[in-house]
Amino acid sequence: MAEIQSISRLLSMNLQIPPYQRPYKWTIRNIEELLGDINNAVNDAEKYRNEFKYRIGTIILHRTGSRRNPCFDIVDGQQRVISLALLKLFLDGGQGCRILHSRFTNKISQSHMHNNYGFIREWFSLKSKDVSAQFLEAFKDILEVVVIQVDKVSEAFQLFDSQNNRGKALYPHDLLKAYHLREMKAYPYEMEHAVTKWEAKDASGIRELFDLFLFPIWNWSRGNKSRPFTIKEIDTYKGIPENSSYSYAKRASRAMPYFQITEPFIAGNDFFELVEHYLNLRKDIETEIRRNDDFAPIREIMDWKTHSVGFGYVRNLFYCALLMYYDKFHNFDVMAVKKLFTWSFMIRVDMENLGFDTINKYAIGEDNSRYTNKLAVFPKMSLARVHTEISGLQVRVLREPDDAAHEKWRGLYKKLKKINGLTEEEDE
Repeated sequence: MAEIQSISRLLSMNLQIPPYQRPYKWTIRNIEELLGDINNAVNDAEKYRNEFKYRIGTIILHRTGSRRNPCFDIVDGQQRVISLALLKLFLDGGQGCRILHSRFTNKISQSHMHNNYGFIREWFSLKSKDVSAQFLEAFKDILEVVVIQVDKVSEAFQLFDSQNNRGKALYPHDLLKAYHLREMKAYPYEMEHAVTKWEAKDASGIRELFDLFLFPIWNWSRGNKSRPFTIKEIDTYKGIPENSSYSYAKRASRAMPYFQITEPFIAGNDFFELVEHYLNLRKDIETEIRRNDDFAPIREIMDWKTHSVGFGYVRNLFYCALLMYYDKFHNFDVMAVKKLFTWSFMIRVDMENLGFDTINKYAIGEDNSRYTNKLAVFPKMSLARVHTEISGLQVRVLREPDDAAHEKWRGLYKKLKKINGLTEEEDE
């Protein structure tokens, strides 16, 4: 249900900030822009009289509670609603503004609310008393929002994805964050702690972790081609309900906090621990490649400056393979790393044109006469019992015929042969 409401009517509703929402982060700059917009709206209303209305975006609400006493979780529009509530608090003490009775326990939210209210007070100190009265009147007669109410939170998030006021897509990991916070509703302290830690992370780093590493590895390890990680795919990371009676769920519960990329985890807090674990593991792996002298030849190739998109694909393929290997065996066996590196980069030598579709096929060992290696490396790692099954892989380097390597990548081909101990005589 969608309807246009005045700001006064909106703020009189029993609005709540659900625990999965991020902290209140609007700054003084945002408040200054809001006050300026409202001031302009008041001035325009004097020109056009009763015909003028000023719309402040869309608010998406998830209806909860009973029919007699409904509550409304704010899915989208939290920043604007709290800011308008702070303004009403200054104008008339917050009369009828029910959201002001909420407990804002997050330190970030408290700090921004305190600073923004102080700015509102200073801004009006430079205005006449008539301006305050005009603003309060505007809440009733001029300022309005489109309020969309839904009964299912999944519908609310779909709406947020398609029409949030900033025009930015809602990423799958945003929905996963909301889902797993709801799974933690019995643990309010842990929920707040999880939100604080999540907000401190780089959002693009989390998105990259799922897009380029976790989701491709999940698919490749099962012998399946990967695909873009979209909202449709979030079931993969919803985990197992804490109270599940399934045997595999009990096993997963006992395994925590130890994770495996290819195995399920317990829903709730373990999702946030999983994200942090693999963000750190990625850094550890890249640091090891950078600092370990045994990997100097690998490092030299990884640092090549090239505009080849395909080279970027194979570099990422190697890091995916290494992440899965280290995740399972927790060692940097030099032979295993060399085998994974050679296997990853030989596809760049094999193919004149290299796109992600080829990487997808290569990762699961799909047969192709142009591939020097037809190894299902990710499925093999998934089933491997000991790490020597990887260090002992028969990864071919010499092409048949040897001069079939494309001229642009002959330098790479020679270095791969050298890394694998082929002599100059064998090279000729």
